[in-house]
Amino acid sequence: MPNTETYIQFFNVVKESIANKTFAKLTLAKTIGQPELQNIYFRTAVEDGILKLSVTHKIYKEGLQEIEKIVGLDQLEEEAIPYINNPFMSVLLFTTEADITMKLNKKRVASITEQPPTFKNADAGLLDFYNSK
Repeated sequence: MPNTETYIQFFNVVKESIANKTFAKLTLAKTIGQPELQNIYFRTAVEDGILKLSVTHKIYKEGLQEIEKIVGLDQLEEEAIPYINNPFMSVLLFTTEADITMKLNKKRVASITEQPPTFKNADAGLLDFYNSK
């Protein structure tokens, strides 16, 4: 896979933002064509005292539907990568320090860009988890 190094670099930044308590949200967006799957959102969640990820699939099929599941932090790439390039062309990491975007161009080559942060506060579930320790 030609984008392996870029994917590894991006997902390492995601994991660092969770560890550094700056993670706000991860979103897969900008679809190819008109797929039923419109977005996938990742937020933190706490289950049985363990920090995990809440993965929400927004599907437009006879109206907007949301399917949510809870997965371990170690399943981040497993949950996201199969959807990159088909149908999503962008992955946006929102942190309190910066918005980091991994985007695929028309030739399907991944690149990472950084912009000023959209969110002032980290994900509430993440902060609750660390504050409860």
